[in-house]
Amino acid sequence: MKVLLITLITHLPDPVTGQRRSTTERFREVVDTAVLAEELGFDGYGVGERHERPFISSSPPVVLSHIAARTSTIRLFTAVTTLSLLDPVRAYEDYATLDHLSGGRLELIIGKGNGAAQAQLFHVTAEDQWDRNREGYELFRRLWREEKVTWSGAYRPSLTEAETWPRPLQQPIRVWHGSATSRESVDLAARYGDPIFSANVTNPIEPYAELIRHYRERWAHYGHDPADALVGAGTAGFYVARTSQEAVERYRPIFEARVAAFRRLGVPPVFGTLEDALERSSILVGSPQQLVDKVLRYHEQFGHEVIHLQADHDGLTDKQHRESLELFQAEVAPVLRREIPSRPFLPPVTAVATA
Repeated sequence: MKVLLITLITHLPDPVTGQRRSTTERFREVVDTAVLAEELGFDGYGVGERHERPFISSSPPVVLSHIAARTSTIRLFTAVTTLSLLDPVRAYEDYATLDHLSGGRLELIIGKGNGAAQAQLFHVTAEDQWDRNREGYELFRRLWREEKVTWSGAYRPSLTEAETWPRPLQQPIRVWHGSATSRESVDLAARYGDPIFSANVTNPIEPYAELIRHYRERWAHYGHDPADALVGAGTAGFYVARTSQEAVERYRPIFEARVAAFRRLGVPPVFGTLEDALERSSILVGSPQQLVDKVLRYHEQFGHEVIHLQADHDGLTDKQHRESLELFQAEVAPVLRREIPSRPFLPPVTAVATA
């Protein structure tokens, strides 16, 4: 199994101390955590894209470019690239450039995005976001593969023998389709033979498992070999300690602060207590063996080869955060790699042949 760390770059007060870092400090923390992830041997690091508070992740190619300059081997993920909001030509230019700057370490997870700010900032609504996502991906896919593109669609000006530069380093790039509940998203992935990344964060396991089953059904429907389907899945929270008692005690105020924040926003939490979340959600909090058991239990339903963990401190001190990541890599990751075989990510490109 491959393990990623992912951040949406929330900018909130620390749930334990109540203090909030400056915007500059928060960005530096994100980059420093990516460097630590590579040092500890994680397989990938992802940066989300959101366009409203409390997130400051509106420009993942910029953040990932800085991370690319500070690292050399770790795969760099977008989580997600909201193609429903972006001009596919501009998105292509940004990510083809990042592909070179990272030495071919880029992996895209695309999705429609969410949040009320989308309609205000980009005039993208619930009625047209899926069509925009599909059209944007189909054009992006062609731009990445073809040196000249002639195209017309509903949401941007047409193209005639259009050239886009720079040409990418990876040919083709792997594109994952991020999905929480949408059949449209997994159908698009299956049609093109692309992997999916299930959010697996907000709800119990059942709706996510059903969606993954649908993906595999559509994969076969489009004529692909069932053995080639590739699935990743998220987790709702993360903290590992030597004993379950220590992990729960330390994580409880973090979880309760999160629930309180949801209630202030008028959003009833799906899991009202930490005990309920530990039982019914994908949250990974406990001893190393408890984390292994839970991931294996989810794997029985998902058949996934990749998971992501929360990258942020989320109320932990720097020391606690590092110790948790170190313990995961020392005692959890080796077991998951042994028990759940996964296909390799591509290695970084160290040299590029020129004509």
